[in-house]
Amino acid sequence: MKKIGLLGGMSWESTSIYYRIINEGIAKSLGGLHSAEIILYSLDFEELAQLQAAGKWKQAGLLLAEAAQRIEGAGAEGVLLCTNTMHKISRAIVESIGVPFLHVCDAIGEALLVKKIKKVGLLATAFTMEQDFYRSYIQDKYGVEVIIPEKSDRGIVHRVIYDELCKGIILDDSRKSYVRIVDELAEQGADGVILGCTEICMLISQADTTVTLLDSTEIHAQKAVAFSISEK
Repeated sequence: MKKIGLLGGMSWESTSIYYRIINEGIAKSLGGLHSAEIILYSLDFEELAQLQAAGKWKQAGLLLAEAAQRIEGAGAEGVLLCTNTMHKISRAIVESIGVPFLHVCDAIGEALLVKKIKKVGLLATAFTMEQDFYRSYIQDKYGVEVIIPEKSDRGIVHRVIYDELCKGIILDDSRKSYVRIVDELAEQGADGVILGCTEICMLISQADTTVTLLDSTEIHAQKAVAFSISEK
């Protein structure tokens, strides 16, 4: 079993979900009392959130690259960044370490191909929805068209993530808004919708809609499980 490095804390709410899913996956795969070998570096999200808001992505990338190096130095054989938005600076991490980096968009892209989805909606932070780094990765590498909600709905999705979900607040009105937005993306031709922020799975699940949902947290964490139990 390979040691998994988790770069988390963005937010800690979703990082805890990664930890649970990965351990459940290892236990299911290997049986007995097996659990995952995990090295976790959890950052203070307040500092990174301020850098995001100020557009200081290079500085944020340096912080995460340094943290990734510490994870590798502690013995991690592969690194996961437990957030979608900060994949904007994933190159800084990749260039700073010598072990595999398990990119969330590769995990999502592979799931889209398996489900034969050609057009997909995206719910995420405004940074992830509106900037090109995430959508272009999936579109260019996996040939899947990515669409996003209209501006006012993007504002709703972003606000709920930062003001509620990252603080562990779950509100039914927000769930209803998210389900409405998912349904509207489907009406625009989306064959499914990516829950492209690691906290969104706290609010909505497949039980809330008939539209196919791709939970980035679950899919990314399962990618870590497969990596860990694969042959070296």
